[in-house]
Amino acid sequence: MDNNLNITYITIDAYVELDKYRFVYFVIMFTAYILIICSNSTIVCLIVIHKNLHEPMYIFIAALLLNSVLFSTALYPKILFDVLSEKPIISYPACLFQFQVGYSLGGSEFLLLAAMSYDRYVSICKPLQYPTIMRKRNVYILLVVAWILPAGQLAVPTATSVNVKLCNFNFKGITCNSTINQLYCSRERGIFGLICFVNLLILPVLFILFTYIRIFIITYRSGREVRRKAAQTCLPHLIVLINFSCLGSFDVILVQMETDFPKIVRLIMSIQIILYHPLLNPIIYGLKMKEIYKHLRK
Repeated sequence: MDNNLNITYITIDAYVELDKYRFVYFVIMFTAYILIICSNSTIVCLIVIHKNLHEPMYIFIAALLLNSVLFSTALYPKILFDVLSEKPIISYPACLFQFQVGYSLGGSEFLLLAAMSYDRYVSICKPLQYPTIMRKRNVYILLVVAWILPAGQLAVPTATSVNVKLCNFNFKGITCNSTINQLYCSRERGIFGLICFVNLLILPVLFILFTYIRIFIITYRSGREVRRKAAQTCLPHLIVLINFSCLGSFDVILVQMETDFPKIVRLIMSIQIILYHPLLNPIIYGLKMKEIYKHLRK
């Protein structure tokens, strides 16, 4: 529907069945948002403050947790507002902006995980070359690429969607994700979307798997102490990768199928992406990374 300024608005019907529990749902989501901000920011601050954590591995962890804070801040305020609204709506330009920011930061997550796996690969498989390869300048270049590349690639499909004709004005999700294509009159899959999917999800995951296979082979031939150290630093990264890959695959692939998923399934999966994963990261890195855990206990 259009108003006098010719701005198209989309109705968000994911909260229709929450009439009796709106306040409870709001309290849960608001509490989760505060926990996400506090837990992630605490570990980021620890890494910034303590000089013994100014190493590439911890810098990448700080960047990953900061990415979770940005991702949550881009989504939660609108979600909290919609929960309390009688008829939640969002303008089509705002929906595209939410789509762009959400998927850009999601792509950055995979690239940051790839950078972390490369750091572990060099540290364990090429320890003598580590100081030369993982200099601060190279670390900062990897960080810039991880944030700029996804935003630049996703700007193309987002820009091409600005003038697309809409035939449906009821959105089934709680955030503007890949199901936004169900609003369009023509549901053809764009080549740019496929390129982004391959570059920002498939290739980073394949690279991460390759580096960890190499690490596994090297450590298997080494002593017990080397295997223990490798497991201590690599296991948290693998847990985060598996978790985020499963959630990302569902969002990008399964949701775009023509099958009409029940609202409760869509709601549960959406909540896992915006709640479970940002809360899981600081727990894993805070408890599993020995040096970070020492500072947390203090």
